[in-house]
Amino acid sequence: MSKTSAGSFITGVLLGTAIGTVTGLLIAPRNGRETRQLLKKSANALPELAEDVSTSVQLQADRLSESALRNWDRTLTRLQEAIAAGVDASHRERQTLKHTNAEVPTESRPPVSDYKL
Repeated sequence: MSKTSAGSFITGVLLGTAIGTVTGLLIAPRNGRETRQLLKKSANALPELAEDVSTSVQLQADRLSESALRNWDRTLTRLQEAIAAGVDASHRERQTLKHTNAEVPTESRPPVSDYKL
């Protein structure tokens, strides 16, 4: 299970538990006074439940943020390596062109202005 879906699953379980509790209390075969007392206890527990959900969401957000930062760092490193490889290849190509031009007689060489580097 991925980190994102794990966070969604936990949030769903907690929310489903809260909804199931309220529904069960409303449907339960109890008299009005008992049902009101149970609802009051459940309502008192809601702030703690909300705090638990909030903490869970914050943890998942932190993990996701760390993961995104690691991915960004890897991508940046790969980009720097690709740029360095491109610069090296360009230098090698210039050296090859210089050596090739030195071997070709002057009269058969195109004018220097024709080269695009």
